[in-house]
Amino acid sequence: MLTLELCVAGVMLISLIIYMLTGGADFGGGVWDLFATGPRAKAQRSLITEAIAPIWEANHVWLIVIIVLLFVAFPVAFAAISTALHIPLTLMLIGIVLRGSAFIFRTYDDQSDTTHRRWSRVFAIGSVITPVMLGITLGAVASGTIHVDIESGQVDTDFISAWLAPFPFAIGLFTLTLCALLAAVYLTLETDDTALREDFRRRALIAAVSVGAMAGLSFILSAEGAPTIRRGLGNAPWSLPFQILTGAVALWAIWTLWNRQFRLARILVPIQVTLIVLGWGLAQYPSLVTPDLTFSNTAAPDTVLRPVLIVLGVGGVLLVPAFWYLYAVFKGSSRKTGAAAVQIDASRKD
Repeated sequence: MLTLELCVAGVMLISLIIYMLTGGADFGGGVWDLFATGPRAKAQRSLITEAIAPIWEANHVWLIVIIVLLFVAFPVAFAAISTALHIPLTLMLIGIVLRGSAFIFRTYDDQSDTTHRRWSRVFAIGSVITPVMLGITLGAVASGTIHVDIESGQVDTDFISAWLAPFPFAIGLFTLTLCALLAAVYLTLETDDTALREDFRRRALIAAVSVGAMAGLSFILSAEGAPTIRRGLGNAPWSLPFQILTGAVALWAIWTLWNRQFRLARILVPIQVTLIVLGWGLAQYPSLVTPDLTFSNTAAPDTVLRPVLIVLGVGGVLLVPAFWYLYAVFKGSSRKTGAAAVQIDASRKD
């Protein structure tokens, strides 16, 4: 039965998927900014800046949606997560602030090489910290090490052991590789410069292999680190077909990158990431914070959830067209042509 709390949870999962596909790719751009090398390093950073500058702030809307819905619709879970995991969550917020501040200062501060390198380093470090901490948080929530007394809401935690463990860190690195893969694939279509496109094609292939390696490592560590997730992914009737589908899409995406079919890769890689996040959600269900908190025993009353869903419906009618228009304006062909000219000029100056 599709209850009100499951409808809200579905919106949260969809928002997480969208955040990974948009904001996650922005963080991945910061990763590649850190590893910009060779004679086209400056042109690579210029391409990353041109690609994310118009949209990166707007993409955080989806993270805000998740946090607000968790706070309003599942307050007990919000309290448990923010208490037990306040250290990685704080580091994640610091990463977001550092990344955004450094991005702005790099653009408008003194444009000497020394100053540019300093802000680039801060921007890149913030872009690495944030997805890693996001993944660690998700891994810790699924690990079963956060225990809550349902009646009192008291969280049994030492603030460290729930997240400072192999499985959460594996999920953190897994999240980072997914962000890097998305960014590299997107960036292959942000330029008409063949050399730059090849730079990010190689990075995309490296990231794709890394995603596979981290997925395997995370699954192995889940045997002891997150047994609920392991059972969901290993024993549920849907798990084997779902894993075969996800693996097939991943291999197809690698094949398209290898053969330089960038537009098809641009479709397949987001599908791959969507399937990974969706599989995590299905394996976690019905737990919100494993093992004590489920969607049903932490949900706010229907008198709260019903108006929340109404507001979400009205907000979606306004938000989705606004995002479509934003991307149409800043990611259209005319924008790409202008950006390509800047990148080619930067490459020549190098």
